[in-house]
Amino acid sequence: MDSVPVRCPACRRDHAYVTPVYPCPCGAPTAPPLLRGAPVTPITHRTWNDDWVTVRCRGCGRHDQWPQPELCCPCGAVLRVPVRPVASAGRAADAASRPVRPAHIPLPRTAAAPRPAFRPLTIRTARDAVGAAALYLTWLGFREVTQPGTRPASRIDLRAAGLIAQVDATTRPTPLRDVECLWLNALNSSVSGVLFSLAGYAPDARERADGLRIPLFVMDLTGTPQPVNGAADELVSTGA
Repeated sequence: MDSVPVRCPACRRDHAYVTPVYPCPCGAPTAPPLLRGAPVTPITHRTWNDDWVTVRCRGCGRHDQWPQPELCCPCGAVLRVPVRPVASAGRAADAASRPVRPAHIPLPRTAAAPRPAFRPLTIRTARDAVGAAALYLTWLGFREVTQPGTRPASRIDLRAAGLIAQVDATTRPTPLRDVECLWLNALNSSVSGVLFSLAGYAPDARERADGLRIPLFVMDLTGTPQPVNGAADELVSTGA
């Protein structure tokens, strides 16, 4: 796998980023080619053009749109990792309408029982983000995961047996207020709370969630949540 060193411009922490590999329709493993030496940029605002890149399959030569590689730093910053541009886009213009089938999340070694491969939902709208979070919670083992037809005043997007979840599909890091409101709603309902975000978390929100043991997940446009704190790691390991 292709990997590059990445330094977070917010906290100066160093990471070794490994590019995700997805299956091309021809079956060959395909990965966006990373651009070594280019600086990463924090994501503060999302646009379609920035969130998708054109990738050429080395097996069949096909051009398709793939999610722009991203890295979520433990400090809460979401970083865009640059890729080498494809010289000829070919059929990339009309390929954007086709869903991407990313690789599944590896099964944690500490999981109590084997799970099937997680099948994510590609995110194109805010409603897709809620649907992707619902699929993930079901995959973790939560029963009766439901979402209201319209978002209630409490801003709770998903409910399951013993759980409520909020999905922040905005383009700015999730603020402290959202963490505290979720915690209060969960406390009043005597259930656990989980947060999903597309743009990461503000530093004070991350710190507060760690203290309250609220699992935090970041989702990219493949619809694949990634845990960003200890409580989320524990939830992935143990399941519902």
